[in-house]
Amino acid sequence: MLDLATVREDSTSADALADTTALARAADDLGFRRFWVAEHHNMTAVASTSPAVLIAHLAASTKNIRVGSGGVMLPNHPALVVAEQFAMLEALHPGRIDLGIGRAPGTDPATAAALRRTTDGLGAEQFPAELLDVLGLLGQSHPAHAPSALVRRFSATPAQGTTPEVWLLGSSTFSARLAAALGVRFAYAHHFGALQTLEAMAAYRAEFRPSPELAAPHAMVSASVLIADSAAEAAHLAGPSRVMAISLRTGRLGPIVSPDDAEGILAQLRGTAADELLASLPGTQIATTADRAVVELDKLVDETRADELLVTSTTYDVATRRTTLERLAAAWT
Repeated sequence: MLDLATVREDSTSADALADTTALARAADDLGFRRFWVAEHHNMTAVASTSPAVLIAHLAASTKNIRVGSGGVMLPNHPALVVAEQFAMLEALHPGRIDLGIGRAPGTDPATAAALRRTTDGLGAEQFPAELLDVLGLLGQSHPAHAPSALVRRFSATPAQGTTPEVWLLGSSTFSARLAAALGVRFAYAHHFGALQTLEAMAAYRAEFRPSPELAAPHAMVSASVLIADSAAEAAHLAGPSRVMAISLRTGRLGPIVSPDDAEGILAQLRGTAADELLASLPGTQIATTADRAVVELDKLVDETRADELLVTSTTYDVATRRTTLERLAAAWT
């Protein structure tokens, strides 16, 4: 499960984080393997700004489920800071921490510059080296790459026991090929980047090079899922996510609106340029009944040969997200 700690209308960040905590506990009780949180900044609809802090809370609030980042946006942070945070999380919760790393900033350019304290950011050419630094600082140096000066001088923790699982996240073949070259786990963001899903997953498997941490390729694919009693009800409950999608792309993102309000907003947009933009977006959301959702998810897993499936759900209230988890857990075999 991936959750964004979304903020609905007439609520607070505290409410959103409490909802995410309740959802993590539900996922733990239902037997889900992982619960991930994202990193977004300066967004009125998302309270998940600091994955490491939220992961510490969620891991302490659950018993068995692995908790991690989906992901930490490496352009925003020095490699040593990321490695220290997740080495400490792993020491606090051995065997339960995942470090998913992404290449996008997860915010607007001005906020990214404030986070990184630079105006030029972290380009594609620097990202592999910084990723190698994170791996090396966690004691996962790849034999094909000599340790950098940073890795030779520092360590993420004074007496390392276990190490977090590292995943490279992506929505392109660039990330897939880099994950393959470094021999790390790969998670493809199909829920918002469906154009290269099959190509990226195939490239990862074809080009994978074993590493001391991972002998064979291990891939995950994400899907946006919302389950209800009927397809019509699911479509109604999915309205807020459609409003959020268009708001993101028009720079007018606000708190998550209710399904009834979303229906009115979408009706007003019909025939406008915004409506055309929404219609042009890849239709990857699965909003339907449990039985039909399982059919569509089975197809996605078969086509991508994914080892794991990550589900996410943008809804107005946490009850709808919890219902989706419960019905998916009951229907999935």
